[in-house]
Amino acid sequence: MPGATDTILILGGTLQAAAIAERLCNDTPARVITSLAGRTQNPLPVAGETRTGGFGGAAGLATYLRAHNVDLVIDATHPFAQTISGNAAWAAEQTGVRLMRLCRPAWEPDTQDRWLRVASLEAARDAIPSSSRTFLALGRQHIDLFACRDDVHFILRMVDAPADDLPFRSYEVIVGKPSPDVDAETDLLTGCGASHIVCRNSGGTGAFAKILAARQCGLPVIMIDRPAEAGGPSFASVSALLAAVI
Repeated sequence: MPGATDTILILGGTLQAAAIAERLCNDTPARVITSLAGRTQNPLPVAGETRTGGFGGAAGLATYLRAHNVDLVIDATHPFAQTISGNAAWAAEQTGVRLMRLCRPAWEPDTQDRWLRVASLEAARDAIPSSSRTFLALGRQHIDLFACRDDVHFILRMVDAPADDLPFRSYEVIVGKPSPDVDAETDLLTGCGASHIVCRNSGGTGAFAKILAARQCGLPVIMIDRPAEAGGPSFASVSALLAAVI
């Protein structure tokens, strides 16, 4: 179990990272720091200490680990956060700091699902049918490359309202987070007249309701497969990871 002099850095921004921070703060005397990317204006509160913003690449993260005497890094970022996960693996190897990674299981299609699996955002963009009303279930930083599809009406869900006009010919914005309620997601998809969904295979339960809603509505889902995992021992659940730490 981590002691009072130990420092744990959680690379967070996910619900699972917040759960890990809360459990470590409650059950250990260690110093717990959660790092947030800072992409949302009002992130949910997290137990322990928080820091916001990048580290300045892999070398900057290694410098941070040394400066703060970090004993353990827990990578609980989004499964598609390739850059920070790769930086964490490199920095941990360079500094000798222990690294653990939470990698929630990917979603698997049901026989009722209508998935088209693709390998990248670019492939997803190219797979969207012309004249469709496509619901982009992607983060703000991933949508601009879809703007060249001026033959598509895009429905964009964002946590924060955009400050400026977006580079799409035809679009609408829905401000809010994904609901865990399948009926609410179903009402949303039917209410906006979505004909297709584009999303990444994030796994977990937090955003799975939209997949179930698409199944209920019979909507095609253009599903972007996950990239290869970064280094560090991986755990499929928060409880399994914590059992290895505490």
